[in-house]
Amino acid sequence: MQSHRSVVERTDAPTDHPRETIDVRTLGPPEPLKTTLETLVDLSDETVLVQRNDRVPQFLFPKLEDRGYAHDTVELEDEVVTVIWDPDT
Repeated sequence: MQSHRSVVERTDAPTDHPRETIDVRTLGPPEPLKTTLETLVDLSDETVLVQRNDRVPQFLFPKLEDRGYAHDTVELEDEVVTVIWDPDT
């Protein structure tokens, strides 16, 4: 598996901001979505959230966009990594 740092560098997310990683691969729906949104509420605006999942979180994307977050997803061989950040920071 690639390191999360190298995955973030493949996205448009800021690479000099602090990072928080959550692993929702073992959670069944809707827990990955719920956990991600709850985590974002608790993070500072400068923190980049890295979500590790076993599938593309397609239902999460519209919710992120509604809240003003930018995101990029990188599909790896054994997981899907979605990087979420505030584009205004």
